Amino acid sequence: MTQQEWPSDWMRGVLELAVMRVLADRPSYGYAIAGRLRDAGLGEPRGGTLYPLLTRLEASGDVLSEWRAGDGGPGRKYFAITPAGRERFARLSEQWRGFTTVTTFITTPSKEPHHA
Repeated sequence: MTQQEWPSDWMRGVLELAVMRVLADRPSYGYAIAGRLRDAGLGEPRGGTLYPLLTRLEASGDVLSEWRAGDGGPGRKYFAITPAGRERFARLSEQWRGFTTVTTFITTPSKEPHHA
């Protein structure tokens, strides 16, 4: 996808949900998560944003982490979504879809003439 610069406020609002979505597919490590988000068109979050988010998700019980040996290189910290994280992701996804429906409606110009 073409890279788009999204407003940082928007990214802060959706990043947790997007990271959980990536981890719902399979366990992954920070650099690969950032790459998946970039490839999806969200841009690449900075490590100073992504890793604290992963730490918060881990502290809340939505994500678990483990160190895995690297293939000829240093080990990597992999993150996996937990069953509780999957439930929270499903709930947040449904809320997000409702929110985007409302924001799309409210930001779409009306075809009706304006009356004062």
